[in-house]
Amino acid sequence: MNGDTETVGKLLASGADPNRPSEPAEEGGEGGLPLCAAAAWDRTEVAAALLAAGAEVDAREAGGWTALLWAAANGHSAVARVLIEAGAEADVTNDDGDTPLTLAARRGALGVVRELLEAGADPQKYDGDGDTPLEIAVDWVGVHLESALLDQIEQDSWEYVVTRQYAKDGTELVTVSGRSPDGSQTEEVQAQRGHAAVATLLEEAIGVQQPVERLVARALAHRDIDEDAETWWIVADALAKRADEATYEGLARLCVSEDAREREFGVDAISQFGFADGDKPYLERTLPLLQKMVTTEANPQVLRSVLAALGHQGDPRALPYVLDLIGRPGHKRTVTDPIALADVLPPDHEEGLALLISMTQDDDAEIRDWATAGLAGLSADTPRIREALAARLTDSDLRTVAEATRGLAIRGDDRAAQGVQRVLAESDDDYARDLVTQTPTG
Repeated sequence: MNGDTETVGKLLASGADPNRPSEPAEEGGEGGLPLCAAAAWDRTEVAAALLAAGAEVDAREAGGWTALLWAAANGHSAVARVLIEAGAEADVTNDDGDTPLTLAARRGALGVVRELLEAGADPQKYDGDGDTPLEIAVDWVGVHLESALLDQIEQDSWEYVVTRQYAKDGTELVTVSGRSPDGSQTEEVQAQRGHAAVATLLEEAIGVQQPVERLVARALAHRDIDEDAETWWIVADALAKRADEATYEGLARLCVSEDAREREFGVDAISQFGFADGDKPYLERTLPLLQKMVTTEANPQVLRSVLAALGHQGDPRALPYVLDLIGRPGHKRTVTDPIALADVLPPDHEEGLALLISMTQDDDAEIRDWATAGLAGLSADTPRIREALAARLTDSDLRTVAEATRGLAIRGDDRAAQGVQRVLAESDDDYARDLVTQTPTG
């Protein structure tokens, strides 16, 4: 329960039974299991150690609770993933009929819902009250979360404190804590403000299409609440996958709205509209729309979305507009710049190549990383590109080194070996290590 992996490991190595309940039911206890405790308290490493030692992944505590049900109820997606990978039943129910998906939907636990859907959990399975996960999530959309949580534990004369922070999945985690007047009793209840995103994922999973206006309202309401606009992007992605004329027209109208936030969302959603298996059926309509916005749009945030969207089109005709946006006075460089530039850069454009190479030398490590990745992914193979990649082998950022190594390796440049050696010796980042060990050489 305390997450002391080292001690747990020693106990297991000494023969401790990972399935022994802390208070056996036959002795009047509730039969608490180590794996359930680890899942309930978000102790991912402990859960993995217990499973490796033979803990039964679907063992039940009192009330029929399994470790996955605890992870779902408390919004712990990393533990849920470990349990699912170990074979946990995704649609298990407790004695009240709750499923992992209904519990995660009630909490607003976006990360857990994603894990469960990817694992094949039934998005239409009812809980003990006859409610589906989608019905539960929709009921919570728009609810004043703090008041609803307070209603669950409020007692006369108690003092209450509300705190807010980000959960690991990027949604806002709201905690209401109560204390009795003499301080002898405390109570706490939590939920995440992820219900709109959860509802959108569940609707997509079962084929329910909400009106564009309703989905847009969800996205706009959460734009400044989530850590990295998680709800915004889930809604944008759901709309982009529809690939139908009515939805496209609705998003195109948003792009010319008087409201800047609506224009921003319209651009973000339309930027990859209908993309599937390399096809871009709306390219000849979207590209002119974005090109026009480069001229007419004044809001910097909307223009940032336009820049990203131009890059997503992957069409060299967008290059002059990308260069225009990147080169404007007062433009603040972000990772969007090298990503968009590399996506539309033809192999023989010297000005664009020089600009991308300059970005590989930026003071910001993240920009260097993305610029180097873009340079590595170009189809061209010239001495200038190779030298620019080789220069990054000594970069202080090891992801940048890994990207440079990949670019050299696919070009058959022997200097890639230097990057492989450095990344494997100095980096514990799985992405960087995979990049240098799985890249085929040219």
